[in-house]
Amino acid sequence: MAYVNSRRPPDERRWWKEAVVYQIYPRSFNDSDGNGVGDIPGIIEKVEYLDDLGVDCVWLNPVYESPGVDNGYDISDYRAILDEFGTMADWEALRDALHERDIRLIMDLVVNHTSDEHEWFVKSQSAKDSEYRDYYWWREGRDPDKVAASPNRTTLDPDDYDTPDGVNEVPPNDWESFFGGPAWTYDERTGEWYLHLFDERMPDVNWETKALREEMFEMMEWWLDRGIDGFRMDVINLISKPDGLPDSDDPTAIVRGADKFVNGPRIHEYLSEIYDRVLAGTDSMTVGEMADLTVKQAKDFVGEDGDGMSMVFTFDHMRLDMTDAGRWSYHEWSPRELKESMSHWLEGLADDGWNSLFLNNHDEPRMVSRFGDDGEYRTESAKLLATLLHTLRGTPYIYQGEELGMTNYPFDSLDEVRDVDTIKNVRAAQRSGRLADEDVMDLVRYRTRDNARTPMQWDDSPNADFTDPDTTPWMPVNPNKDEINAADARDDPNSIWHYYRDLISLRKERDVLVYGDYDLRLSDHERLWVYTRTLETDEGRSDTLLVVLNFGGDETVFEPPADLVGTDASLLISNYDADIESVEQTTLRPWEARVYDLA
Repeated sequence: MAYVNSRRPPDERRWWKEAVVYQIYPRSFNDSDGNGVGDIPGIIEKVEYLDDLGVDCVWLNPVYESPGVDNGYDISDYRAILDEFGTMADWEALRDALHERDIRLIMDLVVNHTSDEHEWFVKSQSAKDSEYRDYYWWREGRDPDKVAASPNRTTLDPDDYDTPDGVNEVPPNDWESFFGGPAWTYDERTGEWYLHLFDERMPDVNWETKALREEMFEMMEWWLDRGIDGFRMDVINLISKPDGLPDSDDPTAIVRGADKFVNGPRIHEYLSEIYDRVLAGTDSMTVGEMADLTVKQAKDFVGEDGDGMSMVFTFDHMRLDMTDAGRWSYHEWSPRELKESMSHWLEGLADDGWNSLFLNNHDEPRMVSRFGDDGEYRTESAKLLATLLHTLRGTPYIYQGEELGMTNYPFDSLDEVRDVDTIKNVRAAQRSGRLADEDVMDLVRYRTRDNARTPMQWDDSPNADFTDPDTTPWMPVNPNKDEINAADARDDPNSIWHYYRDLISLRKERDVLVYGDYDLRLSDHERLWVYTRTLETDEGRSDTLLVVLNFGGDETVFEPPADLVGTDASLLISNYDADIESVEQTTLRPWEARVYDLA
């Protein structure tokens, strides 16, 4: 990798700042054995594809042993590979194939919860005096009459639970699950309730238990010893729960109890311990998935005096199209709101921290369907969004198929949906009256996580060459595979795929795109997102790029900032052809993206 034109001291350089990360959802990437489910040998078959694209790191979604309630985020054995995905030997072959091409590998770390089939939970559930009991959160229930009399009474209806009558009839507190309904399930064997912030088959582990923490540290070291390059940490800021597990103080919260269990009181202690015990002295990358986080709070995780994390995934910009009712609602967003939200984080972490750059992943709809135009201007808008992510200050993430401009799936009914989060939340919203029956499918088509989980579209053959033509894939292939697929894209030099390749190459060639300052210009413009990236060079001059993005399907006049008018410039990359000699007023075409190289 070429490093040029930088005066940054060596200790500020990190490989993960300069990398482009490609996220693989194994179940939907490539099926090598024809059973309809993607697998590790299938990924190995496509390593050359990743190398040709130019990515530097792969983030591999969970491939661990799991019953598959939440597609692998319910882990039953952290040190085993799910048979459906292959063997540990297959995983080692994938690691080696990536490393041989200088592509690093990070794994999902899921330590807020396990599967209910994990050995720890099976033993914990066996008896109240089990040595594993405190590996999880077990509590007695409450008397419904006392709860009803409380000034902060729970809204959860005792009739919703299959529990005995009497004092144990209501859950220990009023917390709710992210997947809808109560965050507690009653266990008949031991007569107590256990906590699960997600599905009832995904019990939360208790990080207050030292023995549990030691198990987690040993497991992380075990994977690092096998040559991985870091971890993506799933819902990591949920692992600390407050003393006494009190009721929520916010009865209007989208997820009741989030004010208590998000960023809990010992979160920094636990993450610092992970760093000190496992990560210190390694060259590992860590990115934490963190809900409900402010810029100020983020600095405590990723800043110079923080907990040692490389970066975090934040979601302010991913909530712009939601109302106060949360994910299962819709709100019209504007380009200006997106610009303000992402700029707030870019500017907030500019001097102390680092940003992750993404607009979709395995938990979100396809970005060209959400933030672009998946119809007439699919190609142009996909290229514009790519330009944005690869020219901001931070580490860009590509979710599989994004580089092809893959779109949301046209679901006809809820019966086609596999995602447990979608099914549970939609049904809860229907029961509560928050979501009318006639609005269900429009919202599902727009919002469901399954949009990101349809099979990768390799070519226009039956099943898009994801699996055998006569096999039924675990998720249906998008019918637009005939127009959107990797084979055609790689043959077309003007495709979205080649545009991504050019952006990745450009970022490797120009340090200003990695380490340069971000300066927002024309901040009040409703449609244009305009910014400069500037880096002082060894020769004492400023290496400066100007990025101009026209968000939308209409032509828009670009009137440059006064200090840039007439500046000599060339067009470094664009999604339209244009002759540029200087920065001048011009009319930008629908979804036009330009990166000017200022002399």
